[in-house]
Parts: sequence; structure tokens; C-alpha cells
Amino acid sequence: MEIEFVEAHFKGKIELPEKFIKALPQKIGLFTTVQYINQIQNIKMQIEGKGKTVTLFKTRHSEHSGQLLGCSIQEFSGVDAFVYIGDGLFHPRALVIKNNLPVHIYNPLSEKTSLIDKKDVEKILKKQKGAYMKFLSAKNIGVLVSTKPGQNRYKDSKKLEKKYPDKEFFYLVFDTIEFSGLENFVFIDCFVNTACPRIGLDDTINLEKPVVNVDEIL
Repeated sequence: MEIEFVEAHFKGKIELPEKFIKALPQKIGLFTTVQYINQIQNIKMQIEGKGKTVTLFKTRHSEHSGQLLGCSIQEFSGVDAFVYIGDGLFHPRALVIKNNLPVHIYNPLSEKTSLIDKKDVEKILKKQKGAYMKFLSAKNIGVLVSTKPGQNRYKDSKKLEKKYPDKEFFYLVFDTIEFSGLENFVFIDCFVNTACPRIGLDDTINLEKPVVNVDEIL
């Protein structure tokens, strides 16, 4: 079966507030999602026009420089902070957690600005640490494996067996995860997520049992 991806772009014009740009540090990593990627160069020029240095990083799985996907959050060097153009908090939170740098946010829909830094994700970090400790003591591990393009990391998940030979791993393969269905696996002590990192960050509220993202334990 052939899969074709069609990009849907925001049709409005994005103009960053001058006050927002002035508050930025000197070296900026600029990110957005595919909805706004058609305006990334214009946004870059707006920031550079105020004397800032802007870097557009190319991440794995992304089609464009400056495009951010949930499954491609990684460490980026050479910048003092990030600017994120978009709505929602998952991507900015993930950037902070992975890089320990502040993220300045501009939402083109509401035209509001905000700032997220480490103190805003402390609750998530504490929950991650707790889940990791429970994983270490767990015996039966449920490994969540997605069949979606760009999220299938079955090969990486198999590395768990070598690194943790004292644990038993059960592989749960899905296209779209249904959290209520996972509760049927009563013998599972802890879940390891190999799909979208969002599952191990925002979606853990949908599960009673702990969830860790695979990159945290490999």
C-alpha cells in the first residue's frame, strides 16, 4: 500500500511582536511544525533583523529544516534558547526536557506569547524518574511498538533483552494505541514506549502503570 503525505499550511501571515524578539537571547534555535513551515524563512528573517543569530536544525524524520516532529526531539548545541512557533505544549516541553534550555513560544492562532523553562517541567521530570525506578525493579515489561512510519522502532526495542536479561519482555504492536486496552494486561509491571515520545510524557495520565520512553533506558 502506498502512503502519500500532504502538507496543510497555515494561510495567515505570521508577524512576531517586537517585544517578543527583543526578549530573546543572542543565539536562537528556531522550530515549528509542518503547519507553519512555509513561513519559517520569513520568521527567521524577522528575528535576524533584530541582530539575533538563528539556526534551523534538520532533525531525523523531518522533511524540512526547522520542522519539529514528536519522534525527533533530540539534543541541539550552539544555541542559548529555542523559539517555537505553534500551538500546544508537547513540543516545547520536550525541547526543555531534552536540552535544559528555555523555549520562547509564539502561538499564531491566539497571537499570544509564553515562556517555558525547566521549572515548568519539574513535575514531568519527577514522574519520569519515578517510572524509571519502577522499571528497574519490574519483572514483566510491556513494550509498545507502533507500525506507523517514522515511529516503528522494533529493532531498538529488541536491544532491551540484551541490556536487561533478567526481565521478561512482551511486545504489544499497534497502529493507534488504545490505553484502556492496555489495562487488560494485568501481569505487566511497567510499559516501555518505543513510539511517539508523547506517550511517555503527556499520555501517562491515561495509565495506572508506569511508562518509560525507550531512549531513557537504552
